[in-house]
Amino acid sequence: MASFGAVSQTELGRRREELRRIRRARSAAVVWQTVAAGAMAAGLLWWIGQPAWLIARSEQVKVEGNQWLSDKAVRSLVPLSYPQSLWGIQPQTLAQKLESTGPIAKAKVTRNLFPPSLTVEVVERLPVAVAQPTAVLKSSDKEKVGWLDARGGWMPSDSYAAVRSQNSSIVPGSAQGTQPQHSLPTLKVIGSLEQYRASWAKFYQGLSGLTVKVFEIDWQNPNNLILKTEIGTVHLGPYSSKTASQLQVLDRMRQLPKQLDSSKIAYIDLKNPAAPIVHLPEPPPSLESSTPAPTPGTN
Repeated sequence: MASFGAVSQTELGRRREELRRIRRARSAAVVWQTVAAGAMAAGLLWWIGQPAWLIARSEQVKVEGNQWLSDKAVRSLVPLSYPQSLWGIQPQTLAQKLESTGPIAKAKVTRNLFPPSLTVEVVERLPVAVAQPTAVLKSSDKEKVGWLDARGGWMPSDSYAAVRSQNSSIVPGSAQGTQPQHSLPTLKVIGSLEQYRASWAKFYQGLSGLTVKVFEIDWQNPNNLILKTEIGTVHLGPYSSKTASQLQVLDRMRQLPKQLDSSKIAYIDLKNPAAPIVHLPEPPPSLESSTPAPTPGTN
Protein backbone atom coordinates (compact mmCIF):
# COMPACT_ATOMS: atom_id res chain seq x y z
CA MET A 1 0.00 0.00 0.00
CA ALA A 2 2.87 2.38 0.85
CA SER A 3 4.48 1.67 -2.51
CA PHE A 4 1.25 2.37 -4.34
CA GLY A 5 0.82 5.66 -2.48
CA ALA A 6 4.37 6.74 -3.31
CA VAL A 7 3.86 6.00 -6.98
CA SER A 8 0.61 7.95 -6.98
CA GLN A 9 2.27 10.98 -5.41
CA THR A 10 5.05 10.86 -7.98
CA GLU A 11 2.54 10.54 -10.82
CA LEU A 12 0.46 13.41 -9.47
CA GLY A 13 3.53 15.64 -9.24
CA ARG A 14 4.48 14.80 -12.79
CA ARG A 15 0.98 15.62 -14.00
CA ARG A 16 0.94 18.96 -12.17
CA GLU A 17 4.20 19.90 -13.81
CA GLU A 18 2.83 18.88 -17.19
CA LEU A 19 -0.28 21.01 -16.66
CA ARG A 20 1.88 23.99 -15.64
CA ARG A 21 3.94 23.54 -18.80
CA ILE A 22 0.81 23.37 -20.95
CA ARG A 23 -0.59 26.53 -19.33
CA ARG A 24 2.69 28.38 -19.93
CA ALA A 25 2.68 27.24 -23.57
CA ARG A 26 -0.92 28.38 -24.02
CA SER A 27 -0.18 31.74 -22.41
CA ALA A 28 2.81 32.22 -24.70
CA ALA A 29 0.67 31.27 -27.72
CA VAL A 30 -1.99 33.82 -26.72
CA VAL A 31 0.68 36.51 -26.36
CA TRP A 32 2.14 35.68 -29.77
CA GLN A 33 -1.31 35.62 -31.37
CA THR A 34 -2.10 39.03 -29.87
CA VAL A 35 1.19 40.44 -31.10
CA ALA A 36 0.65 38.91 -34.55
CA ALA A 37 -2.92 40.24 -34.78
CA GLY A 38 -1.76 43.70 -33.73
CA ALA A 39 1.03 43.60 -36.29
CA MET A 40 -1.40 42.50 -39.00
CA ALA A 41 -3.89 45.23 -38.04
CA ALA A 42 -1.13 47.84 -38.09
CA GLY A 43 0.07 46.52 -41.43
CA LEU A 44 -3.47 46.56 -42.80
CA LEU A 45 -3.97 50.15 -41.65
CA TRP A 46 -0.68 51.09 -43.25
CA TRP A 47 -1.67 49.28 -46.46
CA ILE A 48 -5.09 50.94 -46.55
CA GLY A 49 -3.54 54.35 -46.03
CA GLN A 50 -1.26 54.03 -49.03
CA PRO A 51 -1.89 56.41 -51.99
CA ALA A 52 -2.77 53.40 -54.17
CA TRP A 53 -6.10 53.09 -52.28
CA LEU A 54 -7.16 56.70 -52.69
CA ILE A 55 -9.90 58.06 -54.94
CA ALA A 56 -7.80 61.00 -56.05
CA ARG A 57 -9.80 62.29 -59.03
CA SER A 58 -13.34 62.20 -60.38
CA GLU A 59 -12.31 60.00 -63.32
CA GLN A 60 -12.03 57.11 -60.85
CA VAL A 61 -15.82 57.29 -60.49
CA LYS A 62 -17.38 55.14 -63.23
CA VAL A 63 -20.95 56.03 -64.20
CA GLU A 64 -23.47 53.52 -65.55
CA GLY A 65 -27.14 53.68 -66.52
CA ASN A 66 -27.20 57.38 -67.44
CA GLN A 67 -29.06 58.31 -70.62
CA TRP A 68 -29.67 62.04 -70.25
CA LEU A 69 -26.90 63.27 -67.99
CA SER A 70 -23.29 63.06 -69.06
CA ASP A 71 -20.79 61.10 -66.95
CA LYS A 72 -19.29 64.43 -65.93
CA ALA A 73 -22.67 65.76 -64.80
CA VAL A 74 -23.35 62.67 -62.67
CA ARG A 75 -19.86 62.84 -61.14
CA SER A 76 -20.50 66.45 -60.18
CA LEU A 77 -23.50 65.28 -58.13
CA VAL A 78 -21.46 62.72 -56.16
CA PRO A 79 -20.73 64.36 -52.76
CA LEU A 80 -17.03 63.52 -52.58
CA SER A 81 -13.99 65.64 -51.82
CA TYR A 82 -10.74 64.48 -53.42
CA PRO A 83 -8.52 62.77 -52.44
CA GLN A 84 -10.64 60.32 -50.48
CA SER A 85 -9.71 56.95 -49.00
CA LEU A 86 -11.54 54.16 -50.75
CA TRP A 87 -12.13 52.47 -47.40
CA GLY A 88 -13.53 55.59 -45.79
CA ILE A 89 -16.31 55.88 -48.37
CA GLN A 90 -19.78 54.70 -47.33
CA PRO A 91 -21.51 53.51 -50.55
CA GLN A 92 -25.03 53.48 -49.11
CA THR A 93 -24.66 57.01 -47.74
CA LEU A 94 -23.43 58.25 -51.13
CA ALA A 95 -26.36 56.56 -52.89
CA GLN A 96 -28.88 58.17 -50.54
CA LYS A 97 -27.36 61.60 -51.09
CA LEU A 98 -27.46 61.13 -54.85
CA GLU A 99 -31.13 60.14 -54.70
CA SER A 100 -31.89 63.33 -52.77
CA THR A 101 -30.74 65.41 -55.75
CA GLY A 102 -33.22 66.37 -58.46
CA PRO A 103 -32.19 64.38 -61.54
CA ILE A 104 -31.44 61.02 -59.87
CA ALA A 105 -34.34 58.73 -58.98
CA LYS A 106 -32.29 55.72 -57.84
CA ALA A 107 -28.58 55.16 -57.26
CA LYS A 108 -26.29 52.29 -56.31
CA VAL A 109 -22.63 52.82 -55.37
CA THR A 110 -20.06 50.00 -55.20
CA ARG A 111 -16.35 50.01 -54.35
CA ASN A 112 -13.84 48.36 -56.69
CA LEU A 113 -10.44 47.20 -55.42
CA PHE A 114 -8.55 46.56 -58.64
CA PRO A 115 -8.11 49.22 -59.78
CA PRO A 116 -9.32 51.38 -56.86
CA SER A 117 -12.50 53.08 -58.10
CA LEU A 118 -16.21 53.57 -57.54
CA THR A 119 -19.05 52.47 -59.78
CA VAL A 120 -22.19 54.59 -59.65
CA GLU A 121 -25.31 53.08 -61.25
CA VAL A 122 -28.14 55.60 -61.68
CA VAL A 123 -31.73 55.72 -62.82
CA GLU A 124 -32.55 59.24 -63.96
CA ARG A 125 -35.74 61.24 -63.64
CA LEU A 126 -36.78 62.06 -67.19
CA PRO A 127 -38.00 65.64 -67.69
CA VAL A 128 -41.36 65.97 -69.44
CA ALA A 129 -42.13 69.67 -69.00
CA VAL A 130 -40.77 73.06 -67.97
CA ALA A 131 -42.23 74.22 -64.65
CA GLN A 132 -42.67 78.00 -64.52
CA PRO A 133 -44.30 79.47 -61.39
CA THR A 134 -45.89 82.53 -63.03
CA ALA A 135 -46.49 83.86 -66.53
CA VAL A 136 -44.24 86.86 -65.85
CA LEU A 137 -41.22 86.01 -63.73
CA LYS A 138 -39.94 88.53 -61.22
CA SER A 139 -36.77 88.54 -59.16
CA SER A 140 -38.90 88.41 -56.01
CA ASP A 141 -40.60 85.13 -56.99
CA LYS A 142 -39.99 82.48 -54.34
CA GLU A 143 -40.33 79.62 -56.81
CA LYS A 144 -37.87 79.12 -59.64
CA VAL A 145 -38.10 77.72 -63.13
CA GLY A 146 -37.27 74.02 -63.22
CA TRP A 147 -38.12 70.69 -64.83
CA LEU A 148 -40.97 68.30 -64.08
CA ASP A 149 -40.91 64.54 -64.42
CA ALA A 150 -43.98 62.44 -65.13
CA ARG A 151 -44.71 61.97 -61.41
CA GLY A 152 -44.47 65.64 -60.47
CA GLY A 153 -40.89 65.54 -59.23
CA TRP A 154 -39.18 68.92 -59.56
CA MET A 155 -35.59 69.41 -60.71
CA PRO A 156 -33.49 72.60 -60.92
CA SER A 157 -33.34 74.30 -64.30
CA ASP A 158 -29.60 73.64 -64.64
CA SER A 159 -29.99 69.87 -64.06
CA TYR A 160 -29.84 69.10 -67.76
CA ALA A 161 -27.61 71.96 -68.88
CA ALA A 162 -25.12 69.39 -70.17
CA VAL A 163 -27.81 67.83 -72.39
CA ARG A 164 -28.65 71.24 -73.82
CA SER A 165 -25.03 72.06 -74.54
CA GLN A 166 -24.39 68.64 -76.06
CA ASN A 167 -27.35 68.95 -78.42
CA SER A 168 -26.42 72.47 -79.46
CA SER A 169 -22.82 71.46 -80.18
CA ILE A 170 -23.75 68.68 -82.62
CA VAL A 171 -22.92 69.57 -86.21
CA PRO A 172 -25.49 68.18 -88.69
CA GLY A 173 -23.97 65.51 -90.90
CA SER A 174 -21.08 64.81 -88.53
CA ALA A 175 -20.42 61.39 -87.03
CA GLN A 176 -21.61 62.67 -83.65
CA GLY A 177 -24.74 64.07 -85.24
CA THR A 178 -25.75 60.63 -86.51
CA GLN A 179 -26.02 59.26 -82.98
CA PRO A 180 -29.43 59.45 -81.28
CA GLN A 181 -29.63 62.38 -78.90
CA HIS A 182 -32.19 63.24 -76.25
CA SER A 183 -33.99 66.53 -76.68
CA LEU A 184 -35.39 68.45 -73.74
CA PRO A 185 -39.17 68.94 -73.58
CA THR A 186 -40.74 72.21 -74.68
CA LEU A 187 -44.09 71.73 -72.91
CA LYS A 188 -44.51 74.53 -70.36
CA VAL A 189 -46.59 74.43 -67.17
CA ILE A 190 -47.39 77.81 -65.61
CA GLY A 191 -48.53 78.02 -62.01
CA SER A 192 -47.50 77.17 -58.47
CA LEU A 193 -46.14 73.63 -58.29
CA GLU A 194 -47.81 72.98 -54.93
CA GLN A 195 -51.15 73.77 -56.57
CA TYR A 196 -51.00 71.00 -59.16
CA ARG A 197 -48.33 68.56 -57.90
CA ALA A 198 -50.89 66.08 -56.50
CA SER A 199 -52.84 66.02 -59.77
CA TRP A 200 -49.93 66.15 -62.19
CA ALA A 201 -49.14 62.42 -62.54
CA LYS A 202 -52.68 61.45 -63.53
CA PHE A 203 -53.16 64.56 -65.67
CA TYR A 204 -49.90 64.00 -67.56
CA GLN A 205 -50.78 60.36 -68.18
CA GLY A 206 -53.91 61.50 -70.02
CA LEU A 207 -52.05 64.32 -71.75
CA SER A 208 -49.26 62.07 -73.07
CA GLY A 209 -51.81 59.95 -74.93
CA LEU A 210 -53.12 62.84 -77.03
CA THR A 211 -52.48 63.18 -80.75
CA VAL A 212 -53.24 66.91 -80.45
CA LYS A 213 -50.01 68.71 -79.54
CA VAL A 214 -50.17 70.78 -76.35
CA PHE A 215 -47.64 73.61 -76.02
CA GLU A 216 -48.58 75.19 -72.70
CA ILE A 217 -50.64 74.45 -69.59
CA ASP A 218 -51.81 77.46 -67.59
CA TRP A 219 -52.62 76.27 -64.06
CA GLN A 220 -52.51 79.69 -62.40
CA ASN A 221 -56.27 79.87 -61.89
CA PRO A 222 -57.47 76.71 -60.09
CA ASN A 223 -60.98 77.42 -61.39
CA ASN A 224 -59.96 77.34 -65.04
CA LEU A 225 -57.24 75.12 -66.44
CA ILE A 226 -56.21 76.52 -69.85
CA LEU A 227 -54.34 74.62 -72.56
CA LYS A 228 -52.64 76.16 -75.57
CA THR A 229 -52.75 73.57 -78.31
CA GLU A 230 -52.17 73.30 -82.06
CA ILE A 231 -55.93 73.62 -82.66
CA GLY A 232 -56.36 76.63 -80.37
CA THR A 233 -56.74 77.68 -76.74
CA VAL A 234 -58.85 75.30 -74.64
CA HIS A 235 -60.63 76.09 -71.36
CA LEU A 236 -61.25 73.07 -69.12
CA GLY A 237 -62.48 74.71 -65.94
CA PRO A 238 -61.22 73.31 -62.61
CA TYR A 239 -59.29 70.05 -62.56
CA SER A 240 -61.73 67.28 -61.64
CA SER A 241 -62.72 63.68 -62.28
CA LYS A 242 -64.05 64.66 -65.70
CA THR A 243 -60.74 66.13 -66.90
CA ALA A 244 -59.79 62.79 -68.50
CA SER A 245 -63.02 62.87 -70.53
CA GLN A 246 -62.32 66.48 -71.52
CA LEU A 247 -58.92 65.46 -72.90
CA GLN A 248 -60.49 62.63 -74.88
CA VAL A 249 -62.99 65.04 -76.42
CA LEU A 250 -60.13 67.43 -77.23
CA ASP A 251 -58.36 64.62 -79.07
CA ARG A 252 -61.49 63.90 -81.12
CA MET A 253 -61.53 67.56 -82.19
CA ARG A 254 -58.13 67.32 -83.90
CA GLN A 255 -59.75 67.75 -87.33
CA LEU A 256 -61.28 71.10 -86.31
CA PRO A 257 -58.68 73.23 -88.20
CA LYS A 258 -59.85 71.60 -91.45
CA GLN A 259 -63.35 72.87 -90.77
CA LEU A 260 -62.57 76.22 -89.19
CA ASP A 261 -59.56 78.52 -89.41
CA SER A 262 -57.78 78.47 -86.04
CA SER A 263 -57.18 82.22 -86.28
CA LYS A 264 -60.97 82.67 -86.17
CA ILE A 265 -61.29 80.80 -82.87
CA ALA A 266 -61.11 82.75 -79.62
CA TYR A 267 -61.09 79.61 -77.48
CA ILE A 268 -62.69 76.18 -77.16
CA ASP A 269 -64.86 75.67 -74.09
CA LEU A 270 -64.69 72.07 -72.86
CA LYS A 271 -65.99 72.67 -69.35
CA ASN A 272 -68.86 70.41 -70.32
CA PRO A 273 -67.25 67.65 -72.40
CA ALA A 274 -70.67 66.48 -73.59
CA ALA A 275 -71.31 69.86 -75.24
CA PRO A 276 -68.09 71.56 -76.39
CA ILE A 277 -68.45 75.17 -77.50
CA VAL A 278 -66.22 77.00 -79.98
CA HIS A 279 -66.12 80.71 -79.11
CA LEU A 280 -65.38 83.12 -81.92
CA PRO A 281 -63.64 86.47 -81.42
CA GLU A 282 -65.82 89.48 -80.66
CA PRO A 283 -66.53 91.39 -83.91
CA PRO A 284 -64.85 94.80 -84.16
CA PRO A 285 -67.06 97.87 -83.71
CA SER A 286 -68.87 98.79 -86.92
CA LEU A 287 -67.85 101.91 -88.84
CA GLU A 288 -71.33 103.46 -88.31
CA SER A 289 -71.24 103.15 -84.55
CA SER A 290 -67.75 104.60 -84.43
CA THR A 291 -68.61 107.61 -86.68
CA PRO A 292 -69.83 110.63 -84.66
CA ALA A 293 -73.40 111.72 -85.41
CA PRO A 294 -73.75 115.05 -87.40
CA THR A 295 -74.49 118.19 -85.43
CA PRO A 296 -78.11 119.35 -85.83
CA GLY A 297 -78.55 122.38 -88.14
CA THR A 298 -75.48 121.70 -90.24
CA ASN A 299 -75.43 120.54 -93.87
